[in-house]
This record gives sequence, C-alpha cells and structure tokens, in this order.
Amino acid sequence: MHSTASTTGTTASPAGRSPARWLLAVLLAAACAAPASARDDDRWQRLAAFLQDTTGPGRFPGAVAVVEHQGRVVFRGHRGHADSAGTRPLRENAIFRIYSMTKPVTSVAVLMLMEEGRLSLDDPLSRYLPAFADRQVVVGGDPAHPRLAPSPRAITLRHLLTHTSGLAADPAAHPVASGLLDAAGVDDATSLQDVAARLANVPLADAPGTHFHYEGSNTELLARVVEVVSGQPFARFLQQRILDPLAMHDTGFEVPVAQRGRVVELPTSGDGGRLRLADTASARTPGVRLKGYDSGAGGLYSTAADYLRFAHMLLDGGRGNGRQLLSRKTIDLMMADQLGGFAPAVASQGPGEGFGLGGYVVTDPAARGRLGSAGQFGWSGAASTYFTIDRREQLVAILMLQYLPAGDRPLASPSTRFYNLVYQAIP
Repeated sequence: MHSTASTTGTTASPAGRSPARWLLAVLLAAACAAPASARDDDRWQRLAAFLQDTTGPGRFPGAVAVVEHQGRVVFRGHRGHADSAGTRPLRENAIFRIYSMTKPVTSVAVLMLMEEGRLSLDDPLSRYLPAFADRQVVVGGDPAHPRLAPSPRAITLRHLLTHTSGLAADPAAHPVASGLLDAAGVDDATSLQDVAARLANVPLADAPGTHFHYEGSNTELLARVVEVVSGQPFARFLQQRILDPLAMHDTGFEVPVAQRGRVVELPTSGDGGRLRLADTASARTPGVRLKGYDSGAGGLYSTAADYLRFAHMLLDGGRGNGRQLLSRKTIDLMMADQLGGFAPAVASQGPGEGFGLGGYVVTDPAARGRLGSAGQFGWSGAASTYFTIDRREQLVAILMLQYLPAGDRPLASPSTRFYNLVYQAIP
C-alpha cells in the first residue's frame, strides 16, 4: 500500500474496455497519483503491515490511519471491521469516539476569543463564573471531614488550559481532593452550566499554578466559559467557528441516525481478558452523546479525514480550508511547553514531555523514547485514538482505533509503534 491507496476494497473494470487495457490505465493513474517518496517504498508497506497486525479477532476491530507530510497525504489506510464479530467491513470514513482529542478543539475555541480581545488567558475564572471566587485547598483530613485552607491565588484560564488549576482526580496521590471531586457527580451533569455548578464547591488538591494534574473538569469549565463569553451554546460555537469553516462535516457531539452504521464498535476487556462491548451508552447505542452534555473535554465523534483537517489547520499556522482561524503566533503559544518552570516529576506526563495549551509537547525526543522532534504536539483519546503534529517535519499523523480504556490490557497502546513507523518512512 502506498500514499493514497487503500488497504482494503476492490475495483471492477468498466464495461467496454479490455481487462488488460483497463488494468494498465489503473496502474498508470495510481503511479501518477502517488508521491515519488512513497512509490514502491517498502517503508510505507511496514505501516500497512502494522494496520494488518493490529486488527482482527482478539485485537482492535478495525483501524484507520492517515499521514500528511509537507502538504501531501503520503499514507492513507484502513483495515479490519467496524465490529468485533467481523460482519461490517471498516470503511475509510468510519466514525470514532475521539474523547479527549476534543480538548485541543476546545482550546482553539478559547484562543479564538482571546484573539478577539474578549478574554485573556490570565483572567481569573471567577470573572466569567463568579462561583469560583475564593477557592479552598485541601490540607488534610478525609473526604467526610476535609481540612481546608484558603487558596493563595485564583484559578485562571491559563491554569485550566494547562491542567494546573489544582483540580485532581488521582485517588492514590490525593485521596481527599479526589474523593470530593468524585462526589460532585460531574458525570451525571446535563449541561455545561450544571457541570460548573457541581464543580463550584469542590476544594483543590493544590494551589493553582503549582502542580500539573491532568483532569477533564478543567476543559469542561473552559467550554462553559466559551458559552458565557460568546453567548452561544458550546456546540453551536464549535459548529459555526471551527467545524463548518474546516468542512468537518462528520464531527459532532452526536451522529445523525442515518450515519450511525459508520460508527465503530467500542470493545473493552471482560473476564479472562476476552473482549466484550464496553459499558457505556455510546457503546450500546453508537452515535448517541458520549456524556449527558456537550463535553468540551471528551464529547466529540469524528473521522480520520475530519481530524486531519483540524490538525492541518494547526500545522499550517492556523489556516485551514482557505480561512485563517487563528494567527500563527497563537499557534506558537498553543504548542509551547507551558510547564518549563515546574519540577520534572510535577510538570510532565512522562519523561521528555511537557504540556501546551491543550496537548502534550515533546521537550526531549530521546527521553520520550520514540522517534520525533522537539516541539512536537499532540494528544490521544480514552478509546484509543491518537494524533501528532510535527511542525519541524511538516507532518501530521493520525491513528483511529476503538478500545476502552486506551492502553489497558490485553490491547496495549500501539501509538509508539505507529509513530516510529511513520517517522522511519518519511524521507
């Protein structure tokens, strides 16, 4: 398989042509369409073989991958099925639950409002959500009887974008704060306004701006700020300002009933490590909302092609589909490590990795342990979807799978292998 060729599917010869002439025409057209760097290159075949190895019985049901390099799609492939039973062949336009790959989209929405002068990243959250003034920090006790102290500083929008607000859901490291956050019942909320109301009285694990805790509630609050500042429902803002301008027609918080046959099944591990259907509403009824509200932290469905349009916009300095959605300097800010002043154990998701405004930033590829570049930006979703943007190499790579939770046994995360195969193939 090469650049724009699919790994699955067949083509019939048109009536009125001899099979030999038709085959020659197809081969010539394919040769002209493929970039020279990918034509007859066994390095791209390694990526095609990876898709084959990753899918099948006891593995991921199906996979879609796309790679853009220097403005051209140099690899596009799909393999497997949309269901574990193998009754629905996977199509290139399959729809996936992208969960936390929603977060960079929400960050773009916030940054748009920043560029318009309607908010600043260092504004206190309480300017837009007054209930978040005068925060409390956990200093001891237990969830039933916490000991609290006033926070020395306010939560800002930058803290939310960088997950340094002090909200934490790590029961091992912060059992009291995590227990109180869990008791707020954010998963039962029915709107972003409801989410904010439930979080308004949750104490913080740490003072804002002192520790990195990856926590989706930060991004839910940002989505609510977008609603307050814009005066629009969050879903409508995304549709009008990001999704429609980028022609991301298969991306949204719900899938139209007529298109739900394109949604890939969502498996998880059951007894004995065998795969079974996940215990979520969207697994039982593919296409329905992932949460009870339009989640800015993890609510979107999308396709590989749609997300490529979004990632290409970020790669191209904020310009996509002929429109300038963000300035080049705002993209620079978004993809800069915001945690450089923190201790490494506090700052990053792992060795060689920091965090920007809504995604990881590779600070040291060698320490990160996979091929790539310093400054590389990306993120992933809870159900095994992955993307990365490398501006130095002018590269976007996207891998769409479905398994919940990502990286859990028996299906370990294939992202490192995928990214290594992408980088070994580009010239």
